Amino acid sequence: MEHPSGGNKGKAGHRITRGILTAAGSLSLLLGVLGLFLPLLPTTPFLLLAAALYYRGSSRFYDRLMAHRTLGTYIVNFREKKAIPLRGKVACMVLLWLSMSYCIFFVVPYLWLKLLLAGIAAGVSVHVLSYKTLK
Repeated sequence: MEHPSGGNKGKAGHRITRGILTAAGSLSLLLGVLGLFLPLLPTTPFLLLAAALYYRGSSRFYDRLMAHRTLGTYIVNFREKKAIPLRGKVACMVLLWLSMSYCIFFVVPYLWLKLLLAGIAAGVSVHVLSYKTLK
């Protein structure tokens, strides 16, 4: 997939600025990938941020991210359709509630903290389920 500007001309032209944007994009990408496995770490915002930072900092990294079979598809689907695949929603809900239930019942000793965790899990669930579902 080609960078829309055909390169970095006109985009964050300074070499140091591009390096900072690319490094920040890589950190955001790492957090987005971790979010695939950690229920409370959001995947989509970090992947969208990584794409935006790479777009301004490195056309090579942007193109590689957008061409990635899984992550590129995830970004395009969310950006264009405002939707999350059914498999992603199911995985998110299962991992979220399994990890939160474990923490609530076996790790956290205080009732107020258990209620807070349950509230966070409910809020994340409502947020994720509010998006359209791709089949």
